[in-house]
Amino acid sequence: MHDDQIAVADALAGKPGAFDALIRNHQRLCWDIVFRLVRHPEDARDLCQETFIRVHRSLPGYRFESTLRTWIGRIAYNVAMNHLQRRRVPTISLTHDNSATLPTEDVADDIDVEAFASDRERALRLHAAIDALPPLQRTLLLLYYMDECSISDIAEITGLPQGTVKSHLYRTRLNLRATLERSLGEIP
Repeated sequence: MHDDQIAVADALAGKPGAFDALIRNHQRLCWDIVFRLVRHPEDARDLCQETFIRVHRSLPGYRFESTLRTWIGRIAYNVAMNHLQRRRVPTISLTHDNSATLPTEDVADDIDVEAFASDRERALRLHAAIDALPPLQRTLLLLYYMDECSISDIAEITGLPQGTVKSHLYRTRLNLRATLERSLGEIP
């Protein structure tokens, strides 16, 4: 948290290059979150810019209750979700009963997603299956596996309860497995 405090203090003090450094340190996460949700490069660029404008405006109110990374991630997520809501894009799959109780206490469930990507064909099918996921599921999955965010960080970024994040990850992995099994005609 000490580095966050220094970065924020420098940016608030108007130290030359401080806010630019803050952007450089967090632009990858911002892009990952926004692009995974909106899937349109031009919109994603505009929304990332809007995210950092909001960060700049809100920086004096940042209270260090979470890491700067998760705080900026939360702003990026909200900006992208607002964009999707304005465009009336569904963000979750409506084919599942979200109220159903699932075994979500532990995210590990014997599904090795990386095993599907052991060869080129499987990797292409895995990427296509991930791309076909609804925006929220795709974003949660990639935050967890690609950005290596913890469940608690993802919950802070998205504003979803940790149990809901676990549930979405569990269902998403089950859906991916079923899709890939159908696509490949085999069980891993």
